[in-house]
Amino acid sequence: MLLKLSGEAFAGSLGYGIDLATVRGFAGELKDVHELGCELAVVIGGGNIYRGAVGTSQGIERVTGDHMGMLATVINALALQNALEKLGVHTRVMSAIAMDRIAEPYIRRRATRHLEKRRIVIFGGGTGNPYFSTDTAAGLRAMEIVAEVIFKATKVDGVFDADPLKHKRAKKYSELTYIELLNRNLRVMDATAVSLCMDNKLPILVFNLLKKGNIRRAVLGEKLGTLVHEGRQ
Repeated sequence: MLLKLSGEAFAGSLGYGIDLATVRGFAGELKDVHELGCELAVVIGGGNIYRGAVGTSQGIERVTGDHMGMLATVINALALQNALEKLGVHTRVMSAIAMDRIAEPYIRRRATRHLEKRRIVIFGGGTGNPYFSTDTAAGLRAMEIVAEVIFKATKVDGVFDADPLKHKRAKKYSELTYIELLNRNLRVMDATAVSLCMDNKLPILVFNLLKKGNIRRAVLGEKLGTLVHEGRQ
């Protein structure tokens, strides 16, 4: 499985930067899931530190801003690695941008070998290319390591027809097809990432990361969140 974590979640109650208590909590849950026997990979965003789109609105050139955002994801990856290894979990951080002193370069065969050796692999640096989000990086890496599902961890209980944090009557979907997700403009993942998953029939489970134990429940197949899939043929 591949877990997509929002960088914003790493900020915890601080609202910005890295809340180490929050990261330690995530690490504990990942250790629990890993001990179930899962081959586990993680893609992390960088929105708690820097978001390229925000920089562009403030006058930073788009490609430069995206590269800054990619570096933020590596910072988060190292923070998660540190938390996991303090719990005795073997990990590898792999970066799409070369920075050999702190992370391995991303090589597909090496990544799959780490997973086979029961290491949690944390992918940083996005795809290594500007104009692509970490959602797209999650889809791409999931295809490359032949993941069975993407777990998209968010701050709410799934996909809704409106922002549930702003609209009390927002309706939650238990299931959606890729086409429904795109046509209804439900912005849980960007269109490029959804299209990539659709083309390769890779299901996406969207659920609330902030509820303790939800990652384990998702792995064990308990019904939660919203499942995005190809639908009946």
